[in-house]
Amino acid sequence: MNTFTNPVLKGFSPDPSVCGVGEDFYLVTSTFAYFPGVPIYHSKDLVNWTQIGNVLERDSQLPLDQAGHSQGIFAPCLRYHEGTFYMITTNVTHGGNFVVTATDPKGPWSDPYYLEDAPGIDPSLFFDEDGRCYYVGTRPNPKGVTYNGDWEVWLQELDLNTMRLIGVSTSLWKGAMRDVVWPEGPHLYKKDGYYYLMIAEGGTGFNHCVTIARSQQVAGPYLGNPNNPILTHRHLGKDFPVCNVGHGDLVETTTGKWYMTCLASRNYEGYSNLGRETFLAEVVWEDGWPVVNPGYGQLLDVQEHALPLSPVPETSQFSLAEENVAFVYLRNPHPADYNRTVRPGWLRLTPGEATLSDVASPTYIGLRQKAMNYHFRVDIQPSLAKGEACGLALIQSNDYHVRLEITETENGYLAQLIRTLAGVEETLGRTTFTGDRFVLQFTGALQQLTAKVIVAEEEHLVAEAVAIHYLSTEIAGGFVGCTMGLYATRTAPQATGYVDAYQIEHQVN
Repeated sequence: MNTFTNPVLKGFSPDPSVCGVGEDFYLVTSTFAYFPGVPIYHSKDLVNWTQIGNVLERDSQLPLDQAGHSQGIFAPCLRYHEGTFYMITTNVTHGGNFVVTATDPKGPWSDPYYLEDAPGIDPSLFFDEDGRCYYVGTRPNPKGVTYNGDWEVWLQELDLNTMRLIGVSTSLWKGAMRDVVWPEGPHLYKKDGYYYLMIAEGGTGFNHCVTIARSQQVAGPYLGNPNNPILTHRHLGKDFPVCNVGHGDLVETTTGKWYMTCLASRNYEGYSNLGRETFLAEVVWEDGWPVVNPGYGQLLDVQEHALPLSPVPETSQFSLAEENVAFVYLRNPHPADYNRTVRPGWLRLTPGEATLSDVASPTYIGLRQKAMNYHFRVDIQPSLAKGEACGLALIQSNDYHVRLEITETENGYLAQLIRTLAGVEETLGRTTFTGDRFVLQFTGALQQLTAKVIVAEEEHLVAEAVAIHYLSTEIAGGFVGCTMGLYATRTAPQATGYVDAYQIEHQVN
């Protein structure tokens, strides 16, 4: 029997939504204020995933101006119907709920069809056997919100020809718990004559859980599973290594096996710097209800798997000479600041006026942090002017990040490790060095970070064993995990310098 290890997508990969098309599986996750939006992954076994593109890769699809780190794109849902892929999601900063379509999951995807009269967030699509399509979402209680999180799940038919909601809006369910908060992430399925409505509730933190209800009519009434919640870790205590479990989606294989993808956070010394990641669990059906990981009732670190496994090689080196689907930018990047033609084989960054502390679009190119033990290196050759800086950054948000910043002096370069904590900067270490080409390096060891500059194999220590637990949801708040990357900024009115970058290496230990 095969076994797999959770999480199946490591690092910042929340709100997974999965769909099967024959022997192939596709999955998307939330991206919030990062661009491009909604990475799409392919797998043959639900365990080994390869990113094949990004659904929202044009400014016309993804306006993110002034979006906070935990705003922008919430909870995408991916579905397939009669030759077309549908991705529906919410841009909470600009436009609200919308649908995009494609015939090839790699893209290109259409521009958004924004849905009028679709309040709330976390939309999902359900295609019934009669060909009708239904929008399922979550919204504030229309009878009046009496407490924070007093929302409900609702349904309305969607006309796929006009991309407009039609007919009557119907309240479906408020969730399983008494005085439930934040019923969200709803998905509808049909099996053996029943419609199943699966949601998350309890908030997306420690009390997160998955619950389910069913009905013989798509519009209800829905009866909750007497065994709700069907998945949670909130009863396991705050020291349990995996927490915040919820926001599931079900998928059936061609052999009739069922699985659930969901989000959860790995706990490192009490903090979850990696944010919410994608986990996988087995599902069986008993007495007309799904049971998650029978005999355990929780997510497993290692578990058996019925499908043949097709391992995917881990990529640790990323050439900057070409765009890579794994690269992320903050909000809508300015293309002119990223030049791959002026020096073949290299990426030239132009320092931008925006800083990493601004809710703006700084010159920044990064990757999702995938582990707590790692080396992250960037090979650069800068030519900076007065008032310009470049460096490495480990970012949770504009108010919580750490950066290894390089500025030019009369005698070479000054390197400083600068921490931004609740918007306040503090320098934690510094050194000077000379050389025209060098490597910037972060080394992570759980909740400690070491920063170095390497010039011709000579190491210059900037700061050692710096605490980074504050780059976690528990302290910084929000819904995001961390990213790491190269940035360039300026205080001068115009940029006259630049930074040439050759390669990023993200080596997980």
